[in-house]
Amino acid sequence: MPKPIPQCKPICNATICTRPPFECKFRLPGPEMTLSPASYWYLSDNISRSMLASPQDLLAFLDRLGIRHQTASHAPLFTVADSQSLRGQIAGGHTKNLFLKDKPGSLFLIVADEEARIDLKSIHRRIDARRLSFGSAALLMQHLGVQPGSVTPFAAINDPSGAVSVVLDQTLMAHQVLNFHPLTNTMTTSIAAQDLLKFLRATGHEPRVLSLSEAAEATAQLH
Repeated sequence: MPKPIPQCKPICNATICTRPPFECKFRLPGPEMTLSPASYWYLSDNISRSMLASPQDLLAFLDRLGIRHQTASHAPLFTVADSQSLRGQIAGGHTKNLFLKDKPGSLFLIVADEEARIDLKSIHRRIDARRLSFGSAALLMQHLGVQPGSVTPFAAINDPSGAVSVVLDQTLMAHQVLNFHPLTNTMTTSIAAQDLLKFLRATGHEPRVLSLSEAAEATAQLH
């Protein structure tokens, strides 16, 4: 039977772990932070997740990492076109987030500027993958714990096993501030671009920053 782990309680809502020996990929700086502050726990390869991080858990995680953030509430936004209604109200770069899978089953989260033109027929060559297609809603929930319309790099907090590779378009990273849904499409959270990298690394995801869009290529040619 799994044994309680009292020392987890101040940092993680989980009280048990069924993966002996205990493993955790969410290691934070400081002697008092050795486990994930996220509120869900990945129990084992054969046991489903018991909890998923909430927006409040995510924001608490950002606080623990020392990442400054600002969150605005709004009506549900399901598409890039929907989110453009907020232009002028929320400053910074706005994004499109594509959850993709290749034929062998590898999973990718592509994060790009909302205006970026991503060619799904050729992007697999840019990220060293096989031909790509959109991952299903069920696969999205299984690995990132969010619904379609709420896809976000913040969902990496729900993927401690690192099953999803995160790829950032270099054009997007030219913005000083970036905006993403904090696991729900009724809010938008703004953070610094460099803090996005810090967040992803803290969740065990080393992001790749690559030229993915036609806009990125045009910018590179000008230099």
